[in-house]
Amino acid sequence: MSFTETTTTSWFSRLKNGLIGLVIGPLLVLGMIWLLSWNEGRSVQTYRALAEGAGIVVSVDSGTIDPANEGKLVHISGSVKPDGTPEDPALGVSAKGAAGLNRKVEMYQWVEDSKSETQKTLGGGEETITTYTYKKEWRSRRVDSSDFKQADQHQNPDMPIEGEHFTVATATLGAFTVDGRAVADLGTDSPVTLSPDVAGQVTSALGSDKPVKADGTTIYVSQNRQSPAIGDLRISFSREDISEASFVGAQKRATVAGYKSSNGRELFLSAAGNVGAAEMFEAAQSENTLITWLIRFGGLLGMFIGFVIMLSILGIIADVIPFVGSIVGFGTSIIAGILTLILGPLVIAIAWIAYRPVLAIIVIALGILLAAALIYLRRNKAVAAPTASTATFGRT
Repeated sequence: MSFTETTTTSWFSRLKNGLIGLVIGPLLVLGMIWLLSWNEGRSVQTYRALAEGAGIVVSVDSGTIDPANEGKLVHISGSVKPDGTPEDPALGVSAKGAAGLNRKVEMYQWVEDSKSETQKTLGGGEETITTYTYKKEWRSRRVDSSDFKQADQHQNPDMPIEGEHFTVATATLGAFTVDGRAVADLGTDSPVTLSPDVAGQVTSALGSDKPVKADGTTIYVSQNRQSPAIGDLRISFSREDISEASFVGAQKRATVAGYKSSNGRELFLSAAGNVGAAEMFEAAQSENTLITWLIRFGGLLGMFIGFVIMLSILGIIADVIPFVGSIVGFGTSIIAGILTLILGPLVIAIAWIAYRPVLAIIVIALGILLAAALIYLRRNKAVAAPTASTATFGRT
């Protein structure tokens, strides 16, 4: 099922969009400058908090609580026992012995895909041919069909029930109590086998006139599950089980919770299995490094897009003659890339000076010394060259 639409945009409309880009582009660039600066500060503060924590953490026996460690950063490992049973109150499904229970709900619905091809026309306008394709898929979130190009022919109903995560409130690890959600997040997922009587609970909860059948690990709300219709539901559950875990946090009586470092950052580390404190801090530092680089990449990409939007008006003006506009557009993309490669690292460097002054000064000093050494070597080479030539001439 597909639908094709052809739209044209005049040169003046494009020019208007280009003028708007002169406002949006700089705002986006400024936003990315703030993001890159904030990211360096976040990275440094997190690094310092983790370094501080690694230096003061105390590994304790989870079987007993020592009042002398009250308020200190402690590391515990051992067997985990959930307090209570996670349960879905709406559908009456529970997972005895598990730390968490996930309800997954999928609805059979319309999905719109679009593919556009744009060509420039003489005089600076554009002609865009867009093909809209419609297909039916199982999706865990409702697709808003009101935005479809053919919304009247492809309507998705509201989902009567959605996915949800249920956990025990707390769990015990020896003599200590930890947050149930933190424990459940470490668990291993496995499907929950559903009893046939759960169909009645689902029928009552949904108030649907469609047949409800439980088949193994899946509940179907459908007239014909072999040939589903728009609005049909597919519901399944998975349990989160964990036998052993490790935590790093502040000892507060019998609980382990977030520890506030000297710079205000909260430390609470968790890992499945018996993991040492040093390994947990190393993993946290690696995660911090990964997040830092991902945000750096996202900030540089956003900055590049901002410069492209800002400079797009030049290509639009030149598009009065299409092939000239293509050349100018290519050139502005290169300029946008160059500006990004100059400004982005400069912002990061300035942030380093603000957040890591000692390290930044050392790097700058090494750079200056390296540059001075290269200049010195080049000058010596330049002086040595004429001397060698004169000596050769004298022998002749």
